Amino acid sequence: MATPTYDLLASTTLTSSASSVTFSSIDQTYGDLILVVDGFAASQSVNFLLAPNGDKINGSSVAAYGSGSSAASYTTSRIDVSFFGVSTTSVGLGVAQIMDYSATDKHTSFLSRVNETEAAGGSSSTSTGMIASRWASTAAITSLEIYSSTAYSYAAGSTFNLYGVAK
Repeated sequence: MATPTYDLLASTTLTSSASSVTFSSIDQTYGDLILVVDGFAASQSVNFLLAPNGDKINGSSVAAYGSGSSAASYTTSRIDVSFFGVSTTSVGLGVAQIMDYSATDKHTSFLSRVNETEAAGGSSSTSTGMIASRWASTAAITSLEIYSSTAYSYAAGSTFNLYGVAK
């Protein structure tokens, strides 16, 4: 089996805080997309959510996460990429695979992996998790908005990279 090729399609590094980042005019010639978000919150409580083609309504997710001492899970009616970024001392990395994003005969699936390190008050803790999501549309994804579930923003220095995986 051939090794997949990842091509960087778009990249954004925030120079000031922002509540969303949008990748537009996504090339339709790849098999899958990989979104890598490396960032933190400008204030507090920032989830990273996705809106394919601007659609914030037709998504659903199931997630599980743990820290080694506790675990939890949740379901939601949105497309979650990550639940990290709960404070300005929390740094997170979220990687989402968007499978067969240009297909028009089925709903689009997303698989996300999350790692968060909280370094507050001289101590640190790490949590990790996974999220499976579905976009209930048969439209090809031509744009992707990454936005916050709250009124808070992503901090300057946060990076958002979108890769295409060759077919």
